[in-house]
Amino acid sequence: MIDEADKARVAMAIQQVEALTSGEIFCVIAAQDDPYHLMPLAWAAGVALFAPLPFVYLTDWSAEIVYCLQLGIFIIAALLLSQPQIRVRIVPRRTQHDRAHAEAMRQFAAQGLDKTEHRTGVLIYAAAGARYAEIVADAGINEKVAPGVWDDAVAALVAGIQDGRAADGFVAAIEKCGAVLAVHFPPDAVKHNQLANKLMVI
Repeated sequence: MIDEADKARVAMAIQQVEALTSGEIFCVIAAQDDPYHLMPLAWAAGVALFAPLPFVYLTDWSAEIVYCLQLGIFIIAALLLSQPQIRVRIVPRRTQHDRAHAEAMRQFAAQGLDKTEHRTGVLIYAAAGARYAEIVADAGINEKVAPGVWDDAVAALVAGIQDGRAADGFVAAIEKCGAVLAVHFPPDAVKHNQLANKLMVI
């Protein structure tokens, strides 16, 4: 999804945008889906819970046989639902987005975006599997810019990921964020690059 050439393009886009603003941009993409290990087990348990009913009412099989069938159904269902291409489809979209949002906030703190000199850090975050993107701005920016200002940048990033052009999506989002930051946060007399210009893949 992201190769070294793509990372270099994104880093260059950040560098060019940051020359026009005192804001600091950092990009993160979660290329791997959250494993959601418990979700297949929960669905398999639900299937296994009701599976014995036909055998109980329509057969005279013993409880031991029905129990063994129930156990077998649970194991088979758990194995099938644990397949990556199936597992991601049984997880509610809201759950995927909630997990992605939580990871975005964790990355915001982990990468030090809340520690810039004037609180002007901006995280551009995407979770490829969940097709989720979010822009998290620090307090200094939120005092002057409404959250809805980032909607176009988020849409550009999501469109790029959906089309298999994640790097293009990031570059477009960076440029749109940069245009907003340049208006409200012009560059300092002496520009200090407080965060690395990079796209981190996690």
